Amino acid sequence: MKTLIKFLKDEEGVTAIEYGLIAAGIGIAIATIVYTVGDSLETLFTTVDSELTPE
Repeated sequence: MKTLIKFLKDEEGVTAIEYGLIAAGIGIAIATIVYTVGDSLETLFTTVDSELTPE
């Protein structure tokens, strides 16, 4: 019984889980931004390439 109570009061792992969730959230945000901006950049570079290519 004492072991169970001690386990439930232990909060050291909670901080690691919180940092893991924060890192996952930041990773998802970065992936979303790259995915969204990636299409626009591809279009921009294609336009620049077609303008610079001699006919």
